[in-house]
Amino acid sequence: MVRPPRLASVVERRMLVNYRVDPDAVAPLLPGPLRPQLVRGHAVAGICLLRLGAVRPAWAPAALGLRSENAAHRVAVEWDGPDGVESGVYIPRRDTASRVNRWAGGRVFPGEHGHADFTVDEGPDALRVAFATRDGDTRVDVTAEIAERLEGSELFAGLDEASAFFRTGSKGYSATASGTHVDGMELHTDQWRIEPGRVLSAYSSYFDDPDRFPPGSAHLDSVLVMRNVPVHWRPLAPLPTRAAA
Repeated sequence: MVRPPRLASVVERRMLVNYRVDPDAVAPLLPGPLRPQLVRGHAVAGICLLRLGAVRPAWAPAALGLRSENAAHRVAVEWDGPDGVESGVYIPRRDTASRVNRWAGGRVFPGEHGHADFTVDEGPDALRVAFATRDGDTRVDVTAEIAERLEGSELFAGLDEASAFFRTGSKGYSATASGTHVDGMELHTDQWRIEPGRVLSAYSSYFDDPDRFPPGSAHLDSVLVMRNVPVHWRPLAPLPTRAAA
């Protein structure tokens, strides 16, 4: 089996739209051995709206890299590893506007991707990111502005606490079509920095779906923004799974 390459890129924009969710509502969506990671009694889920630039093998010059708009639905999870409890995120769905990502995801590097069309309106103090998947399954439209501090969150007491939580959750495991395992990728950066945001409007067909999340079980909590951060992505060994409950 060919070992997936270590990738380098720049996170030009990463908007984390965070929901606090009833653990009993999200647990059935997770394959074993994953379970919800709780913060103040809530499961933490959300959408990562990510534009990557200069994506290339780590050994290649940045000028040869590609640029793409991407989205990932995420749930903060934990599981029992060989050295104790580990934490990260489970990604039930990834979508991208990039043909290269759609072809390479699950083949050249971990993470199978669906096809989506994106609309982006971005300035220094406010941004809107929307996308709709070509299969008609998922639609998202979020507008937010950069804020001086993180306010109104019931998950995190402030920006420092939120930043630490997401920095330690750097391992991401993505659902695969086979259902026998999840693909793993880990984010590394020496220049981690994140800004607080304020949501002006948000729609998510995933989190607003009453069949998936009964009314009152998922609440929009907060938004965080990362911009212009160089990162590396390290493939992880696939994690065998059991079917979701």
